[in-house]
Formats: sequence, structure tokens, C-alpha cells
Amino acid sequence: MVNALFALVLALLPFVLPGAVAPAVAETVRAVPELPLWVGLAGLLHVVGMLGWYDTVWWWDHLTHTVSAALLTALVYAGLLVVARADPVAALTGPGVGVVAVGFVFAVGVFWELVELMARDLSERLDIEPVLVHYGWRDTGFDLVFDVVGAVLVVATDLRVFVPVAAGAPDATRTALVWSGWGVVAGSAVLTAYLLVGWRIGTRGRSEG
Repeated sequence: MVNALFALVLALLPFVLPGAVAPAVAETVRAVPELPLWVGLAGLLHVVGMLGWYDTVWWWDHLTHTVSAALLTALVYAGLLVVARADPVAALTGPGVGVVAVGFVFAVGVFWELVELMARDLSERLDIEPVLVHYGWRDTGFDLVFDVVGAVLVVATDLRVFVPVAAGAPDATRTALVWSGWGVVAGSAVLTAYLLVGWRIGTRGRSEG
């Protein structure tokens, strides 16, 4: 239920967001119907997976990660292209934008896997059903591989479907990229520290027991 509600909110966000931004940006968001459709598809795949298909259909998790990573890459890639065009001093040229976009999405993938680990740890401590499920380190490796696959597909095809959205507010796009980048780095560092401390305490407790 939690996953379904979260996916629904994300799918409706492109319809709600134009009311809170400038009219020019609102028009560009409305002119790109692929955004809510793609968000809705990614959310639907995840919700169906949480209902049991992650366990019964071996390729479902790979498909979900590929589609979700491709969506994120398309947004990041568009933002980087717009920022590079608006700021020649800091511009990335040629394949540089694609490399940064893939690296950005990979970092987000690492952050997501850490979130899954934290969710499992908290659910065990609170003795509740986990909202997110971690299936082991082998699954984590495959998740990151298919995150990169989705990202490379977008960059390799030079998919610019969301460039009009980013171009409608270049300053906001730049701010969003910078803050989200730092947020992923800081969040990953905090989660890593939390998990390391938890594992150390758990290992010590088992050895003393």
C-alpha cells in the first residue's frame, strides 16, 4: 500500500507541479505527456513487483530498474544539456554530458540500495513488514548493472524528450542538479555510517551471546 501510494503521488506530480511554477514552465511540462506516462509506468512496475513478481518472475526486477533508471537518466541528461548550453564556462562537451549523466544515475542507484538496506534494518528492529525489500548482495549487483543499462540506453540514443521542460527554467534546473547531487552524496555517506555502526553492534552482540 505504501509503495502504491508513493507511485501514485509521483505519477500525479507532473499534473500538480505546473500550478506551483511559472506559466512558461507549466506550458512546457504540459507539452511533454511522456513524463507522467513514464513515471506511472515505472511506479506500476515496482508496485506489481512488490505484490510478488519480484520473487516469482526472475527478470521483473531487472526490467523495473532499467525503466526507472532510464527515466531518471532522461531527466538528468536533459538538465545537463540545458545547463551546459546556458553556462559555456562550465559546459561539458561531446560525450562528457553522457558520462556525467550515467555516473549521476549510478550514484543514485547506490543510494537507493543503501535505502533498501536501511529499510530492512529498521523493519527488523521494529518487527514490522518492510516497505522495501533487500534480496542480498548478488541482487544489489544486478540492480546496479541494470541501472547502468537503462542510463546507457538513454545516452546512446541521445534521448532529449525532456529538454523542453529543463529549458523552461534553466536556473531551477541547475539548482536541482547541484542540490540533488550533493544530497545523494551526503545521504549515501550518512546511510553507510548508519549501516556500518549497526552491523558492528550486531556482530558484537552475536559474539558476546
